[in-house]
Amino acid sequence: MAGRGYAPPTNFGEAPKGYVPGIGRGAAGFMTRSDLGGAVAPAPGQTGLGEGAGSRSALAKFQRENAEKQAEAAAAGGGGDADEDKDFDKFEGADGGLFANAEYDEDDEEADRIYAEIDAHMDSRRRAQREARLKEELEKYRRDNPKITEQFRDLKRKLGDVSYEEWDAIPDIGDYTIKKKKDFAQFAPAPDTLLQRALDEKGVSTQEVDDGALTDLNAVGEGRGTVLGLKLDKLSDSVSGQTVVDPKGYLTDLKSIKISSEAEISDIKKARLLLKSVISTNPKHAPGWIAAARLEELAGKLQAARSFIQKGCDACPKSEDVWIEAARLNTPENAKAILARGVVSLPNSVKIWMQAAKLEAEDDRKRRVLRRALENIPNSVKLWKAVVDLSREDDARVLLSRAVECCPQHVDLWLALARLETYEQARKVLNKARETLPTEPAIWITAAKLEEANGNGAMVGKIVERAVKSLGNHGVSVDREYWLKEAEAAEKNDPPALAVCREIVRVTVGAGVEEEDMKRTWKADAAECEKRGSTHTARAILAHACGVFPAKKGLWVLAAKLEKSVGDSAAMDALLKRAVVHCPRAEVLWLMAAKERWLCGDVPGARDVLEEAFVVNPDSEDIWLAAFKLEFENREPERARVLLAKIREKEGGASERVWMKSAIVEREVGDVAEERRMLAGGLEKFPTAWKMWLMLGQLEEAQGDVDAARTAYTKGCRRCHDAIPLWTAAATLEQRSGFSAKARAILEQARTRNPKNEWLWLAATRQERAADPSGVDPEAIKAADALLSKGLQECPASGALWAEAVKMAPRPQRKAKSVDALKRCDNDPRIIASIANLFWQDRKVDKARSWFNRSCTIDPDIGDHWAAYYRFELQHGGDAAAAAVAKRCREADPKHGELWQRVGKNVKNWHDDAETLLKKCVAEMGAGEA
Repeated sequence: MAGRGYAPPTNFGEAPKGYVPGIGRGAAGFMTRSDLGGAVAPAPGQTGLGEGAGSRSALAKFQRENAEKQAEAAAAGGGGDADEDKDFDKFEGADGGLFANAEYDEDDEEADRIYAEIDAHMDSRRRAQREARLKEELEKYRRDNPKITEQFRDLKRKLGDVSYEEWDAIPDIGDYTIKKKKDFAQFAPAPDTLLQRALDEKGVSTQEVDDGALTDLNAVGEGRGTVLGLKLDKLSDSVSGQTVVDPKGYLTDLKSIKISSEAEISDIKKARLLLKSVISTNPKHAPGWIAAARLEELAGKLQAARSFIQKGCDACPKSEDVWIEAARLNTPENAKAILARGVVSLPNSVKIWMQAAKLEAEDDRKRRVLRRALENIPNSVKLWKAVVDLSREDDARVLLSRAVECCPQHVDLWLALARLETYEQARKVLNKARETLPTEPAIWITAAKLEEANGNGAMVGKIVERAVKSLGNHGVSVDREYWLKEAEAAEKNDPPALAVCREIVRVTVGAGVEEEDMKRTWKADAAECEKRGSTHTARAILAHACGVFPAKKGLWVLAAKLEKSVGDSAAMDALLKRAVVHCPRAEVLWLMAAKERWLCGDVPGARDVLEEAFVVNPDSEDIWLAAFKLEFENREPERARVLLAKIREKEGGASERVWMKSAIVEREVGDVAEERRMLAGGLEKFPTAWKMWLMLGQLEEAQGDVDAARTAYTKGCRRCHDAIPLWTAAATLEQRSGFSAKARAILEQARTRNPKNEWLWLAATRQERAADPSGVDPEAIKAADALLSKGLQECPASGALWAEAVKMAPRPQRKAKSVDALKRCDNDPRIIASIANLFWQDRKVDKARSWFNRSCTIDPDIGDHWAAYYRFELQHGGDAAAAAVAKRCREADPKHGELWQRVGKNVKNWHDDAETLLKKCVAEMGAGEA
């Protein structure tokens, strides 16, 4: 036994009763047909699982009972269908009869609910993927098979941009009905005889008759000419009685003839029916006849239109519009006859008489018609004005004398008569007009103008005062707005009535204005009048305001500025004399008075004004500095030194301006030691005066002491870290000395102290470019471009940096760079000037001139642009154009600009005017390029 393997026993004998294999492990028993055996009924008391055959007995019993039921149904003869219908259930189907007696309890409900949740969960697992797939398939199908509306969607969207004119220009489609129309036209081939006849007509065919004459047989060509002649004759019948058709250009003019579409013809027919109904229903309705005539005129049937309007004249003889329309539709000769009938029916119609006068070609005939009209309508102002306009002066005076008798309530006739009369007669006419129309202010104003025109200026003010008083007594309120407009009208009269303007302002400008609002209101009135170009009215308002408020220096300043803009030096000098009398403490008025005399060339007079100002204002530093400037600009340095010394000796000391001006005087004289002493003294008192630090550095640099200049710049940058010129001057000094790295460090430190400063980035960029004067070193170009790009990132709206970028860009990229610059900084004068230079280089003269002019107009204070413009005109415009630019530059008097300030601050150029500096800048431009 030990050498063999163990084999378990396989024969366990018979299975016990009711045994089901695997039931202990959860398996369920099943049976096959072979297990059922014969249909043997189980013994009483046996269950379905008894002794192996109990289940077979139960199944056999079920089959037997089922067979008996089927037999009974067959015996009943057709009752089976009814039973089957009876056992049918909507939910279970035909098998419902098996469980018809079963109860649906809570367990069944819970099972159904669980199954439903499982189904829902299984359905939701891939719902997103399924829906996405369905959506994609649907979109693919719609792309492959688009709808008609989708195909025209982009076209429909563009319809929103279609204008009304384009809509009206769309032709009508006409009648394109889908109904099938019967077409009775049939095609038949042309016979050979017809073709041969056509060939014969094209040739020149003649035949000889009995008398030997030759007769042309080209009937077709003659017929065409006849038809053309008839059309020309028809079109020659126009409203004006003259042909409007050019026979030579007839075929060309056919293109301009409007061809009515079927829709328009249909609309005309409908309108014709409607208007026919209107004139038939109410033949006395004049607009109906007029509309019918105009409809026929629109349709091109002028004869029918005349017929309709003639019937309208017969039906509505009391309507002046019908007669005027009939005259318009007929030739001039017929129109005269029609209007003659019209004035018989309506002798008091002004319109008909005026239309009849217009039809006459000669003035005598027009006057005759108008006089005939005045016999019937003597109170028509329109007729009187028309006949006066056509008459000579003597006849017009007689007519106006009669007109004011017939129409006494019309002021225009009185004023026209007064203008035609002599001085004495005009006064009588105006007095009579004033008695007739006591509430009309225009008569008083005309009377005042009459007195001024005849040299009687003393009466102007009295007449205006009487006018205001008389109008007030008759209930006419004084409207200051109306009177100011009349003052402006008097100023713009031909010739100007300045005295009337001044007196109207004096008498009426304060009407209805509260005392506390007078100053503000009068200043606003003067500003508005000045905007409208009524300078004399504005001067009168300010003069009156200064008289009411003599101690208000603001009013005097406004009045002086207005006089300055007008250009009347004598009036300004007189005004300032009165101003300083009333406001002796107003320094600005003294300074304006002194400067005005100085500009007029009266230097001693300016000194006298300043001496008077010293007496009244002994402690005014501005007056002292004005006196210094007067002496300095007139090349009197010793006088200027004395004045500055007196200011420095005053109690309380002088300001930094005084110390700087003292150093400037010493620099012009050339006294280096004294200039250094003045700068040292000023910096000791004012260590943050960056201009004096800059002057000190420039002084030491000019003397060749680089270390002293470096020390001055360094100290200045420490104390005035926001002074950009100091930083750039220090960097420039190091660059000139050959220390490029130190110059870069200075500018980098400056950018750290002053972030987002365009001038520091510009200086750094130019410093890198200066390191390579030849401009061929790629490293220097790359470094400059990098700095410029960083500067534009930090200062994206810098016009100076963008102008430099345009200048530095390679030639093919300059246009694109200019567009970018304009987008970033629109209307920047520096960018516009750089673009003008590009046009100049490309020989586009007109564009360059336009852009130079634009840059100088936007900011006239930049002298570099004036210099470039002047140089351009010298090259392309000639001496006259260059002189015009120089004149504009002198009037603008620019103060800024890199080149302009560098040239202007040269000691040799301190006393030069703007035009001289302009020419020196141009000369330096040329020297720099050379």
